[in-house]
Formats: sequence, structure tokens, C-alpha cells
Amino acid sequence: MNTVDTMTDLLQRFEQLNVIGASLSSERNIDRLLENILLAVKTITHADGGTLYRVSEDQKSLRFEIVRTDSLKIAYGGTTGEPISAKFKDLPLYRDNGEANNSLIAAYSVLEETTVNIADAYAAEGFDFSGTRKFDQVTGYRSQSFLTVPMKNHENEIIGVLQLINAIDPATGTVCVFSDADQRLAESLASQAAVALTNRLLISQLEELFEAFITLINLAIDEKSPYTGGHCQRVPSLTMMLAEAVDATRDGPLASFLMSDKDRYELKIAGLLHDCGKMTTPVHVVDKATKLQTIFDRIQMVDTRFEVIRRDAELAMLRSVLVGADRVTAEQGLQEQWREIDADRAFMRRVNNGGEFMKPEDQERVSHISKHYRWTNSEGMDVDLLTENELENLTIRAGTLTQAERETINYHVVATIKMLESLPWPKHLKRVPEYAGGHHERMDGKGYPKGLRGEEMSVQARIMGIADIFEALTARDRPYRPGMKLSQALQILGNLRNIGHVDPDLFDIFIKQKIYLKYAEQYLEASQIDEPAAA
Repeated sequence: MNTVDTMTDLLQRFEQLNVIGASLSSERNIDRLLENILLAVKTITHADGGTLYRVSEDQKSLRFEIVRTDSLKIAYGGTTGEPISAKFKDLPLYRDNGEANNSLIAAYSVLEETTVNIADAYAAEGFDFSGTRKFDQVTGYRSQSFLTVPMKNHENEIIGVLQLINAIDPATGTVCVFSDADQRLAESLASQAAVALTNRLLISQLEELFEAFITLINLAIDEKSPYTGGHCQRVPSLTMMLAEAVDATRDGPLASFLMSDKDRYELKIAGLLHDCGKMTTPVHVVDKATKLQTIFDRIQMVDTRFEVIRRDAELAMLRSVLVGADRVTAEQGLQEQWREIDADRAFMRRVNNGGEFMKPEDQERVSHISKHYRWTNSEGMDVDLLTENELENLTIRAGTLTQAERETINYHVVATIKMLESLPWPKHLKRVPEYAGGHHERMDGKGYPKGLRGEEMSVQARIMGIADIFEALTARDRPYRPGMKLSQALQILGNLRNIGHVDPDLFDIFIKQKIYLKYAEQYLEASQIDEPAAA
């Protein structure tokens, strides 16, 4: 190759180096980044094979990460799906006696922080290439030229090693020595790669720390109430299942919806934080299993009053006998009174449990019972059986919460939005408050807290709305009812679609792609999984 060709080749490779450096800094996936680093340095130095090692966390060994040999079609690690840990043992940096393991060229490069360029491994002195020779005997390969470059980051720390094998002369196709230009290019790329890898690892560690704080918040909610902790984990999971199905849709109204990795991460974080405001909700409201429950179930107090009324009825009967009434007739009357009292007490216990719907006649019966029975309280006052608050609670039409308590529960969304909007989100997470704060909005504008209509909501917020509802319907850990079967939950969700509560297009994907079944197989009891009716 003449001087002009050499200069042209060198300029082309420098240009490659710039392009490679820019591409490495934008890669988010660690495995793909490691693979790209090795492939890039192989390409720029015309190497047939190569290995990328990373220094272990304890700084005592080198771990194989990526192995490639083009002529043998060997590819392990990275995005290949071929596991590497079972095929190659870690290389110790130190011997058992603590001495530096400088006989291994990769270890020497790390410990001495220097590049090693060997023309022929079989003729080299000072290094142990017995493993290389065994590999060659098994495969028929001939390992000749070696270039081993430490990866030093901007903190002057060695984090890995690039080892290249058998430089190929582009003109002749024969194995040759790695040139000085090859070495400088490899060292430059190794330095860029080390910085890119360190930055990516740092970002990953910060993301892990950030998610750990989110998990800590959800754990606090879980410890506060066992009825919401599971919800905080299941909703984001179902949200991502449905979002991926929408992303894969190529026709219909949602065909244009596409997510990048950043979009996925943003939605995942919003899902994990969608109920963070519940830490402000009083635990006795969150955990209200019965209509009369506060910090204890006040049905016990109502029971006590019924016992007082039974006692008073018995005392009245005995007094009537003392003044001349027929004892048999009086006792028969008492037994009739007691049967009525016990029936009314049993009814009160039943309606206290709440449910999906309370009949108007049952509400009227509660009011009648409250006025029918009178008792003397601790202040000596003759009062109705129930206080106004107890009467309000026991006549709740659906569930166990009063209107005031529902507003308290609903405030958790306002609290969530306030908390999340107060945080300095980076650009790729700016929409977390909007996604997390919109899961109780409705397509018809009747949701809360902002009363947004469908066109004012992001697809992501609408997705989370469906996930939140379906999880709540099927959850087994609610204090007021067991988890519904699939058929019942889907029927209710279908009704919500029909009345303009949830997005009909998302509902169709939820059904057609059987997202409900994928979720059920992971989170529901086998007894809940039945055959849903056609939607």
C-alpha cells in the first residue's frame, strides 16, 4: 500500500472513530453498548477476533463480557443470546499468594495500566499463552498478533480491557502485526468507550437508586395499608402490558402510537408513582372494610345498644309481672320482642359489610330501625339507636365510604399531582405528573380532579385509567369484597366503555390482544380465571 493509500485509509479510520464515539455516547442498553465497543474497535483495527473484559466490582478479576471471532463464527455475550459466563471462567488479577498475575496478558494490561502489542503469541516471552494454544488445537485456529488495551475512564480508573486478535491486512487478507496507527486508534477508542460505559453505568445506577426510592415510597404505603401496596405494583405492570400492545398495533385509530425506550421508562415511572399521594390519606379511610369502621368497627357499639334494648325489654316484662300481669303472656311477648330485636341486629350487621349496591328499601329499613329503638345514653338522654353519622354510614348506597370519605380518597390524586409537579423532572420524564395524575379522568369529562375529556388526555393516561380500574376489580386484597372473576370484571369494564368512562379503542385492544388474560395468568388466582363473554 503506497503512502497516499495509507493516508486515505488512516483518515477514513479517524472519521470512523469520530462516528463511533458519537454513537457510543447515545446507547442506553449496557449489553448493546459493550457489544458495539468491541465491534467498533475490531472494525477500526481490521481485527479478526476480540474479547471485551470488565473488571469485577471487587477489583480482583476480569469477567468475560463479549467474545467474537469472525473466521470461526464465534459470538458470545452481548445481544447474541449466547451466555458467556458458563463458557469462560473469570481471569484472576492476583495469585493465591496475593502477587500480581502478570503472566496473563489481560491482567498485566490492567495492573500495569499499559497497552501490550504482540506480533506473535507463540514467540512472545513473559506471558502464559497455554490457554490460547489449547484453543487453537481444538479449533484449528492460529492465534498470532495480539493487541491488549486497558479501558481507562475520565476518573483515571481501569474498568475493562479490550483484547484484539489477528490483525488482517485489507490488501492481502493475511494476518499481520497491529500497527502503531492501529494501537493509537484502539487506545483512543478504548478511552472514549470507557467514558461512555462509565457514564451509562452511572446513569443506570442513578435510575436504580431513583426506582429504589419509588419502591421505598410504595413500601411505606404498603406498610400503612396492605390493601394498596400490591395495587402500586400491579397497576404499572398492567399499564405496560397494554401500552406494549398498543405500540404493536398497526391499524385503527391508535396505529400512530409508538413508544421509544425513553417513552417506556417514563410511563413505567408514572405507573409506579400513580398513587404516591395515598401516603396522605388517613389509614382508617383507606382500610375501611365496613361502613361503620373508623379506627375500630363501630358495629360493636350498635350490638351493645341492642343488648341494652334486650335488657330493658326484659326489665319491663319483669316489672309488668310484679304489678300483676300474666307471666306466661308477658314472657311470650318478650320472646317476640327479642326475635324482632335479633332480626334487626342481624340485618344491621349484614348491611354494615357494604357491597356493590344497597336497595332503597334496605336504606329505609335502617332509618326505621334507628327511630324504632330508643335507648338511654351515658348522659341520661333518650336517643335514637343510631347517631346521625352512623345512620349516614349504614345507608351508604355502594361500598363502604361516605361522600366525604370518597372525597378524601379522591384527594390522593390531587396530592399525587402536587407532589410530582414539585419535582425537578429531567426532560425525558417531564410527563410523569400528567400520566400519573390522569388515571381517574374519564372520556366523557366526568372524572377527577380536572374533569378532562378524552381528547384532552394523553393515550398513556387513558391506558393507566383502564389498568387502574381492572386491577381494582380483580384485586384479591380489598377489605370490602373478594376479587372478581375475569368475566365479571370485563363485563363491568365493557359497561364503563359504553357509558363513556374508558377509551373504547384501548378497550378493544385490551380485549382483542387478550391483555386481561396475560395479566390474569400472572396475578390472579386460578379460581378467578374463567371464560369471559363476548365483549
